Amino acid sequence: MAAARSPANWLAATRPQFLGVTAVSVLVGLAGAAGDGVPLRWGAGATTLAGALLVHAGANLVNDFHDRDADAANDERLTPFTGGSRMIQDGLMRAGAVALYGYLLLALGAALGAGLALDGRPQLWWIGSLGLALAIAYSAPPLRLSARGIGEAAIAAAWLLVTVGSDLAQRGSWSPVPVAAGAPMALLVAAILLANGFPDRNADAATGKDTLVVRLGPRAAARGYLVLVAAAYLALAAAAVGGVLPAAALAGLLAAPASLFAARQLALNCEGAPGPRLLPALVATIAAAHLYGISVAAALLLSRS
Repeated sequence: MAAARSPANWLAATRPQFLGVTAVSVLVGLAGAAGDGVPLRWGAGATTLAGALLVHAGANLVNDFHDRDADAANDERLTPFTGGSRMIQDGLMRAGAVALYGYLLLALGAALGAGLALDGRPQLWWIGSLGLALAIAYSAPPLRLSARGIGEAAIAAAWLLVTVGSDLAQRGSWSPVPVAAGAPMALLVAAILLANGFPDRNADAATGKDTLVVRLGPRAAARGYLVLVAAAYLALAAAAVGGVLPAAALAGLLAAPASLFAARQLALNCEGAPGPRLLPALVATIAAAHLYGISVAAALLLSRS
């Protein structure tokens, strides 16, 4: 286990390739507040970003621990996007160390959130508590939401809380702006989970992990993916037309071609043995979430009142 002491392994165990969606979600929340003329609190913004990243990283580690059997049986994974970090399976870290590491990061993230709540933002107590509960319940028994076909719903709720909480830490009060800007982002992050379930479906089914792809079957799940991403962009358009978001926020539609490309790839390649042909859909799904968040954040900042 000498390799476990490598800083590179400790970083890889957090699955950094997915942490960008959290950073972008925080950016959308900060931009929403700044776009409404709220002076940026740089310290609070940095603390919000650090706390959100710690909780996301911790949740990934907790997921690796509780999914270690399914990941060990997964011979059809598309590394580095599916099948977990492989730290346990490759003998680089002990399962107990992964769990301890994950819960430590969650505790650190919670401590940062508590600091923000004590700094005149009491609403963050329940946002942070709910987010932390989702981070654990997604993977850990007895709820283990990811194994009950409701992982996507849990992920969407968690990432909406990231954007709303980031805005609230700046604004100090509730606003419909982070909800309107964050809901499509949350749906696009949930689409990442759904897409990642396609190559993992056989191992998940064999080990009793009843994901949405396992429940629906690949063909229906591919249609569900299209519905999910379409709902994201329709929600953005409705918010812009309704005046909740500035018209410039429609820049988020720039991500739609990537989502539609991914939906097409999943529809064409969802059946049969999972394989590398699914990889373009996974990459495009991740790219769409990032492009949406960056585009909308820029639009909100440029529309500053």
